[in-house]
This record gives sequence, C-alpha cells and structure tokens, in this order.
Amino acid sequence: MSKMNLESAKYYLEKTSSGASTEDIDSMPFKFFEPMIMSGLKVDHIEPGRVLCSMIVPQRLLNVANSLHGGATAALVDVVGSAVIMTVDGVTTTGVSVEINVSYLDAAFAGDEIEIEAKALRVGKAVAVVTVEFRNKKTGKIIAQGRHTKYLAVSSKL
Repeated sequence: MSKMNLESAKYYLEKTSSGASTEDIDSMPFKFFEPMIMSGLKVDHIEPGRVLCSMIVPQRLLNVANSLHGGATAALVDVVGSAVIMTVDGVTTTGVSVEINVSYLDAAFAGDEIEIEAKALRVGKAVAVVTVEFRNKKTGKIIAQGRHTKYLAVSSKL
C-alpha cells in the first residue's frame, strides 16, 4: 500500500465536509443526533406490531452522491424499529441493540417522499427482532431493507 493511499484515507476520515471546526461540532446540543435524523418523520399508520411512516428526504441527510446517507438509513432502522417494539402489548422497554443490518437496494434523493415500514417479527421476554423497509412512496420501489435485533433487559427479581 502506498503512502499516498494512506494519507488519502487519513484525510478523508479527519476532514469535515461542511467546513465546520471541531469547536463548532462540539458545541452542538446534547443528544442532537436523533432529532436531526427524525425531524420531518410522520406516522401514517400504527397498529400492534406494525408502524408505517413517511418523510420527504431532507438535504441534511444526503451523502456525497446527493442521495440518502446509509448512516441516516441505519439510524432510522434503529429508531423506527425500536418504536414498533413499543406497539406490542406488555412491552415496557425498547431494549438495547444487539445487531443491526441494512441492505441498500436503490437510492432516494432530496425531495423524494419515502415510506418506512417497521414490523415486529418476534417480541419475546428477552429478545425482539424487527424488519424495517424503505420504499419510494410514488413508485413503491424498495430503497433499503433493515433488520434489527434488540435485547430487552429482563428485570431482576431481587
């Protein structure tokens, strides 16, 4: 591996594409991440074991290719997938993530309206498994599919 490739990788990881300084980034409000990802999310339908949301893809969630960032997609799998767990009777926690994966199948761009549908596959005493599918609302084309496994903390009987 050439020194040039190593320096390019280092530059890519350390730069801030917005031009913001470390001080600017560090001065952002505590727990800003979820509101940044979820702002504009609308719940269209909710029932036990199923949540259907929609949102218009905002520019703040775009990657360098001007499409919905994979990290934003994964974060939405996390938060919408957690919400569907709460729709199941008897559940008192959304738990903690054990595994999350996303298959990216197509792109969504700024201004596209997308649907995000989460379904609870299994919600047991200790583990929950959900799927989250992203579709272009106009065409119905699948953009991404995610699966999220969560450990539901079992309360102590002590």
